[in-house]
Amino acid sequence: MFAELFTPEQLTILTQIVLIDLVLAGDNAIIIGMVASKFPLEQRRKIIIFGIGGAVVLRIILTLLTAYLLQITGLRLFGGLLLLYIVYKLYLDVIKGSENHDDIKVDNSSFFKAIWTILLADFTMSLDNVLGVAGAAGDHYGLLVFGLVLSIGLMAFAATLISNWIKKYKWIAWAGLIAILIVAIELIYTDIKILFL
Repeated sequence: MFAELFTPEQLTILTQIVLIDLVLAGDNAIIIGMVASKFPLEQRRKIIIFGIGGAVVLRIILTLLTAYLLQITGLRLFGGLLLLYIVYKLYLDVIKGSENHDDIKVDNSSFFKAIWTILLADFTMSLDNVLGVAGAAGDHYGLLVFGLVLSIGLMAFAATLISNWIKKYKWIAWAGLIAILIVAIELIYTDIKILFL
């Protein structure tokens, strides 16, 4: 049935997108939960709803912008190099286990400051996810939308579960890192071929 819906190339891209989302989507929800936990119970639900809502809007904007920018020769090379750095950071954080979210300072004096903290954290942490998915999808916009929807769903509903899976089953983290590495190499090679060969 899948073979009728997707070409082998699209199935490969779909697999890459799922692996990238699994490895990269969970951090955002963990940050939202950490910020919300610093507030009284009655404010937590609002912070989580506004935080996830803001993160969703931000992710949609970043995805559209990244998909457009990755069509420009020269920026694919930059995006690929950035993904190589992300692979290195993920290797240190996820595989080596040096991940540390405790350094995020939360000002719990104001509801709006909490939302601002979440949006800032989400911007920096969404960039890797968006770049990975947009790079993998290329000009397959249906798969790009699927990757965006999947990352939002994982962020909103399954972050803790995925985080536990990755800690328990290291192969998921390795598979995600390899998928991101392949996307990075493809982006770099595409631009080097155009610019220098």
